[in-house]
Amino acid sequence: MSATITITHRPQRWDQPFGDSTATLDLTTLLQQPLFAGMDPEEFPKQIPLEGILRNDARIVDFEDGDIIIREGDYGSSAFLILSGSVGVVLKTLPSRLLGRSERRQRSFVDSIREWWNRSPVAESRGPKSSDTGPEVASRRGRDGQVRVYLQDIPRILTPTDIESMVAGELFGEMAALTRSPRSATVISQGRSRLLEIRWQGLRDLMKYSPQLRQYTAQQYREHSLKVHLRETPLMHGLSEQAVDSVAHHVQFQSYGDFEWHQPFREVIRQDVNRQIESEPVIAIEGEYLGGLYMIRSGFVRVSRRRGDGHHTLTYLGKGDYFGFSEILQYANSGSSVPWQHSFRAIGYVDLLQIPTSTVAEYILPNWPNPQLGAKRGRDNAERVVSSLPDPLQSKSPFVAPTIDLYEPWARSAVSLHEAAPEHQQRLEQFVQLRLINGEQAMLIDLDRCTRCDDCVRACADTHQGNPRFMRTGPVVGHHMVANACMHCTDPVCLIGCPTGAIGREHSTGAVQINDNTCIGCGTCAQSCPYENIRMVEIFDQQFRQQVDERQLPILKATKCDLCVDYSGGPACQNACPHDALVRVNMRETDVLSQWLDR
Repeated sequence: MSATITITHRPQRWDQPFGDSTATLDLTTLLQQPLFAGMDPEEFPKQIPLEGILRNDARIVDFEDGDIIIREGDYGSSAFLILSGSVGVVLKTLPSRLLGRSERRQRSFVDSIREWWNRSPVAESRGPKSSDTGPEVASRRGRDGQVRVYLQDIPRILTPTDIESMVAGELFGEMAALTRSPRSATVISQGRSRLLEIRWQGLRDLMKYSPQLRQYTAQQYREHSLKVHLRETPLMHGLSEQAVDSVAHHVQFQSYGDFEWHQPFREVIRQDVNRQIESEPVIAIEGEYLGGLYMIRSGFVRVSRRRGDGHHTLTYLGKGDYFGFSEILQYANSGSSVPWQHSFRAIGYVDLLQIPTSTVAEYILPNWPNPQLGAKRGRDNAERVVSSLPDPLQSKSPFVAPTIDLYEPWARSAVSLHEAAPEHQQRLEQFVQLRLINGEQAMLIDLDRCTRCDDCVRACADTHQGNPRFMRTGPVVGHHMVANACMHCTDPVCLIGCPTGAIGREHSTGAVQINDNTCIGCGTCAQSCPYENIRMVEIFDQQFRQQVDERQLPILKATKCDLCVDYSGGPACQNACPHDALVRVNMRETDVLSQWLDR
């Protein structure tokens, strides 16, 4: 029997504009905003005009006093330009309950008995207050009809020094949107405010064709987000406001590698491991002299040592990690330059903050508590070091620098890997070479336990209308396969090229999801995924007729693993495996990963 078809319109990028609020865009007024007034419309291509971006990739959003605009830790997919009013960047981490989230705790045995004893005779019963958010937070419906969480009694929760204000004309949230990473701070409305929300596809195009915006965002980050980032770094806990300001003033922004590293990736992995390592952008080389303290803002860094004619990978670092602090301590102790003990290279694209050695010595060491000496004695001793050392540091000091394995966040794993068995070292090399370290929910299959029964594939199909979202194939490392299933990456480069924003992160969990309504079937995400974990499939209507366009060409949609987000039991594939041969694992949690691999 021949298949029946239905002719339909092929989806286009701006079929469904971003804006759906009651407030309409006044393009003439918007183009007079300082952020856009300096842009030259002639610099934009005809198919992506400046006015088209503002009309289709932006929307007006209204907020009331205390409304939470963005939450620290949520994954961002848009930036905000303040049109009127002001907002406050919260400079400290707020408890989950103040952000509208539930604060979970493990139930004790006594709690379980009490719950069983007091159980309700009816299912799904609720008390008058089922929320545990407390009296400081509530929700309400805004002028645009959207329900928002807001803070009550802000003066009791936050002091004036806990908030940094931003006013009309300023942009925020752009770094999290562009780097596909969690928000670094919570932002609330101060009084009534009106914002222009720009989804990241439009923001990317604006930055691509407007050098003014690139300069503006760098300056905005330095003025606002940088100090929040520094305060959250454990090395800088206890620094005064003046010290943080001074450190921020001396910070240098650095980036290595290609933002769209996925494009040449398939060619790179065909190279010999040593050639691949040597082709990676160098941040610091073993044996050369110290350049300061480096903090990773986004991306991955390979840590290696020379071995014979090649390189020996020790470990890898990611967002929030830093390197160079141990060398600075040894520098202060010896009074002479200390060379790098390892080499550091960018894996893909890396954003770094560099703090000069003299700045670390002047502002961070005096406030740094040394556990070996006790907090107060450590600070006093560090003060003597700094006061006795001119810039550059040259003098001798009684300060005892700790060994490397105490203070670098990666050092213990680096030392153990350096002494690890050859098969473990080879495994690490392959994970890094294939860039599988990017996965936050990678699917690993133990081939010694797997009987090829395909229960995992059938379970996936059963939960997705008969269409499995992964394939039981993929690269093999030792006796483990990394299956072709979406890994919900730390750096999901599949998001880079999507013209409509159909593929994006879920705000609270970070899972990468596809919105079928806005997917236009262009295939960019499937081509961008370095791991071949996204497939393009022909689609059918509810009468099971294949959908084609006016030229009789099949309409395709992107499909991939969604972690079974609509099912409380979690990923069906893992739950269905009868031999405990399959697991979903974060490749950065090296301890958990090693325990499972070495069972």
